[in-house]
Amino acid sequence: MTSDTVTQPTRATNPPSAVTPTRAAKELGLKRGEFDLAAMLGRIRTVGEAASGQRRVTREEIDRVRAGEGFPEALRESVRTVGTTEGAELMHITTARFTRLARAGVLTPVKFYLNRYRAVVWLYLAEELRHFAESEINARLLTGRMPETMRGRLDEGQDLRARNWRGRYAGFLLRQSGDAWERAAAMASLLDPVQIAEIVRDPYERAYLHRLQPVPRTHGAPDSPGARIVERITTADDPDEIRWLRSSLLIGLVQARAQRAAPRPAPRVTSGPTTPVAATAPSNEATAEFTAEATVQGSAQESRSLMKWLRRRRA
Repeated sequence: MTSDTVTQPTRATNPPSAVTPTRAAKELGLKRGEFDLAAMLGRIRTVGEAASGQRRVTREEIDRVRAGEGFPEALRESVRTVGTTEGAELMHITTARFTRLARAGVLTPVKFYLNRYRAVVWLYLAEELRHFAESEINARLLTGRMPETMRGRLDEGQDLRARNWRGRYAGFLLRQSGDAWERAAAMASLLDPVQIAEIVRDPYERAYLHRLQPVPRTHGAPDSPGARIVERITTADDPDEIRWLRSSLLIGLVQARAQRAAPRPAPRVTSGPTTPVAATAPSNEATAEFTAEATVQGSAQESRSLMKWLRRRRA
């Protein structure tokens, strides 16, 4: 995975000097899919509400991108994606070896789609594949026998393509998040509802996180075969990944509660004397769960940054 220098997006709602993504893509000579990928990679910075998906691009940002060296060809090339066949040709290896490298987690997909047979087609950045093939450090992975440990895991059925894509996508969501509640919602979006319910016991907090979650990727009607496939891809299933996301969500909740409480219905006003009712204190139970789980995992794991973990490769 490459490390892109990204400036934290400014939190603003429809600034007057900003345009829609469709308009920005047209002015920058990009197809909408190319623009979305450029924004995901941090090549084009957007502003606005992360959860609503109504993000925009400022005129200053459009001017900055246009002033880049080699524009627009260099920008288009930086977001060019290839599939397995073209990627293997680019790296001068067989498609079988390319697929094994991707399944082993050595090559990280940047996007995917479902073809007419509802098979998952993974796409990779051509720029990253070219740099990988040109590095002498990776020469042993391109020719000859693969490392024994890697071969053993692949023979056991290892396939890290979905997990690595989720890691990349999580980084994008965190860059787009403007505050602690949005960051917690980003982590929750990669966990299944059962996991979220175990961690977030308060229904108002769960509802708030759900409202802040990124606009879901759609492939067909809800509960359709295509939608279920996409749901499996976008939901963490690796034990280490789930453990890390749970810890990240728990830590994020503590930080979010320190900023502000989740919205709750206004208390009902009644006439006459009333008996005070104790306010719900969801943070006590969740904080206790956080402390217990954090103790089990150890302080070393807690201190690791999310981005370092997402870039980890299995040998």
